[in-house]
Amino acid sequence: MIVRIMGEGQVRLDDSHFAELNALDDELLAEMESGDEEGFRRTLGALLDAVRRLGTALPDDALEPSDLILPSPGASLEEVREMLGDEGLIPG
Repeated sequence: MIVRIMGEGQVRLDDSHFAELNALDDELLAEMESGDEEGFRRTLGALLDAVRRLGTALPDDALEPSDLILPSPGASLEEVREMLGDEGLIPG
């Protein structure tokens, strides 16, 4: 699966890592719903760090279709709310 982090680039990520990412996504969604800005910042950073750590960055000149798009590290709570689907940022 190809994941794009807005403003950074793309990462190839094996599907086996989605359980870990979904747990962080669920935590992020709960923090957003409760308005916990500090928790939101912490968990968004942890989610993006996990994608970077578990995946392999694609070269900057690669333009693969992205299966999943995640917000930039500096995205606001409102910007992320606009990106959310019914299942959070990560489906499944």
